[in-house]
Amino acid sequence: MGNYVTKDELRAELERQAQRYKDVYGGEVITYAAQPDPERKPWRKKANLLDQAFEKELVKIEKELQTKADEASG
Repeated sequence: MGNYVTKDELRAELERQAQRYKDVYGGEVITYAAQPDPERKPWRKKANLLDQAFEKELVKIEKELQTKADEASG
């Protein structure tokens, strides 16, 4: 069906090509290790409308409490 190449055959062919490049062109072949996967950042929930409304209510209550505290002390 197809002409399959095994991993070992592929490695051998790549090694031959690298050696030929060194011999013919006098070049240097640099092989790199696989790069590690980037670190995943911690998951954060995106605020929905209810969360935003809750935050606004908290801010509003804090302002009211601050106003009452200012009036009581002033």
